[in-house]
Amino acid sequence: MSIGQLSARYEAASQGHVLKFWSKLDPAAQKALAGQLEALDIERVNRMYEKATAGEATLSDPTAQFEVIEPIPKDATDSVVGNLEKKQEWSRIGLKSISNGQVGVLLLAGGQGTRLGSIAPKGCYDIGLPSHKSLFQYQAERIARLQHLAEQEYNMPVGSVIIPWYVMTSGPTRHDTEEFFKQNSYFGLAPTDVIFFEQGLLFLGLRSTPVYHGCWIGTLPCLTMDGKVLMETSSRVAVAPDGNGGVYAAIRAPLSLDNSNSVLSDLQKRGILYVHAYCVDNCLVRVADPIFLGYGIQKRADCAAKVVPKASPSESVGVIALRNNNYGVVEYSEISREQAERRDPETGELAFRAGNIVNHFYTTEFLKRGESFEDQLIPHIARKKIPHVDLESGQTVKPEKPNGMKLEMFIFDVFPLTQRFAVLEVERCDEFSPLKNAPGAGSDDPDTSRRDLLAQHRRFLEDAGANVKAGVTIELSPLVTYSGEGLKDVKGKTFTKSGHVRSLEDLDALI
Repeated sequence: MSIGQLSARYEAASQGHVLKFWSKLDPAAQKALAGQLEALDIERVNRMYEKATAGEATLSDPTAQFEVIEPIPKDATDSVVGNLEKKQEWSRIGLKSISNGQVGVLLLAGGQGTRLGSIAPKGCYDIGLPSHKSLFQYQAERIARLQHLAEQEYNMPVGSVIIPWYVMTSGPTRHDTEEFFKQNSYFGLAPTDVIFFEQGLLFLGLRSTPVYHGCWIGTLPCLTMDGKVLMETSSRVAVAPDGNGGVYAAIRAPLSLDNSNSVLSDLQKRGILYVHAYCVDNCLVRVADPIFLGYGIQKRADCAAKVVPKASPSESVGVIALRNNNYGVVEYSEISREQAERRDPETGELAFRAGNIVNHFYTTEFLKRGESFEDQLIPHIARKKIPHVDLESGQTVKPEKPNGMKLEMFIFDVFPLTQRFAVLEVERCDEFSPLKNAPGAGSDDPDTSRRDLLAQHRRFLEDAGANVKAGVTIELSPLVTYSGEGLKDVKGKTFTKSGHVRSLEDLDALI
């Protein structure tokens, strides 16, 4: 695209100021800026801004219909707690679907470990276990174990069950993520069954011609309060992450510049009917959980969500609830103290208790409809202090108060658009321990993640009939047990030594 065409396009979008410094740029800077602007779908950015501000205005309009927020109805949710018979039934359904090659896994892994003091992708992080395995390795080995369990259960040949793993990266993390997997031989999984793709390629990186500019992957331009694109420098647009809701567009995008297939086309080619999606930073996540899969299948849900009970009324976590009779996530800042403290009169439990942990079940058919409902999603606005270049002086401005906005889409924004939605409550101690904060923070940090995982492994052993002495920590490889199964031989044994168990034979050395 010529500079004349580019200028005309941005002028038509009322964003012509992005070329204000064009004549003062050297050829290399001009080329970089032209590439960024050509790759950016500025018309859609304008539509997103208009939709976001219109939605926000509606919420603040005193004449608009008052939004009614209510807890999810009891008949729309189930729990694994004290429900052994149902758990076994759901597990059988899920494991059968896995054995039939009908299940895929979608991992949201675009984040870096910056808050953890690391510049590597978050999935590469070692939380300090005896094995020093990364989050990626733990999740890969859980997939491998499930494949083995399905083969055992249905007397199938070794290697015949495959759970493809779709790993969504961002521009900054894709190369390092792929290299990490290669260096670790894909943690025992077949390379052809680990599919990497990038958030943002369809939305902002690929237009009618295959033009790629890494600065747009998984990002959106920052805007002024009146919707004008902010320039970080005279030759670079200010950008910010666009949120995990970009996954629905990303699965339609080409896997790479030299591969026109997409995640969706690969799902269809493999005959995948059901997809489990989750975030990389949860060390307790049960990847492709047969119980959750079986639950979603039995409920005939097109989308389902796992939740954990809120720890307290004041816990800073969003909850799944009804907003004007539609399922959605209500952030902790969006409900009153009275609502947060409201109790179910029958059980005494919190009425708004369904803590959102970004752990979802989808049918492939529902994901295929993503393009049709994408324009119904309303972007979220976050007002921030955004450094930028002053268009008059050319000097960098570092504002002391919010001067602009970042637009984000969240993965749960599709909940109101589902036809059949279901919620499964699980136990926090067994399934949710997020890694958000730097070491030593005291909550949601590497120490709490390690503590929670090792505590779970102690429970696995004790539930199987073993005695684990106080102070002893035993790490069980996911290749040994997925959720506590396969440990019947430890019954009656007492473990007095700490260690990492790579196989059942290793346990004898810890007695």
